[in-house]
Amino acid sequence: MDFETLIPITLFICIAYAIKAVVDARTRAKLIASNGSEELIRSLVQAEALQRRHASLRWGILLLAVALGFALIEAFGWHEVTPGVIAVLLAVTGVGNLLAYAASRKLG
Repeated sequence: MDFETLIPITLFICIAYAIKAVVDARTRAKLIASNGSEELIRSLVQAEALQRRHASLRWGILLLAVALGFALIEAFGWHEVTPGVIAVLLAVTGVGNLLAYAASRKLG
């Protein structure tokens, strides 16, 4: 594995996530400081909690689908990267996203 390219990518992702966290925190602080209505703040907090739960559900379903894709690749004995192997991974990723969407619609 080429760590010379992995390190800058990881650094970029960490910086982007840190900026997002700071901006979200400042937005919440300004909203609270502006004496927003209690109902508005409560609805924002509840919406964020629901969004976090749905994100966890989506990632769980998606990772299970990708794991199923890798299990299929292993079961068929494909050891080289071919367009068929990539198609299987893309297909299970799409199915996982569709299942996550259906689950979030059913729950939400």
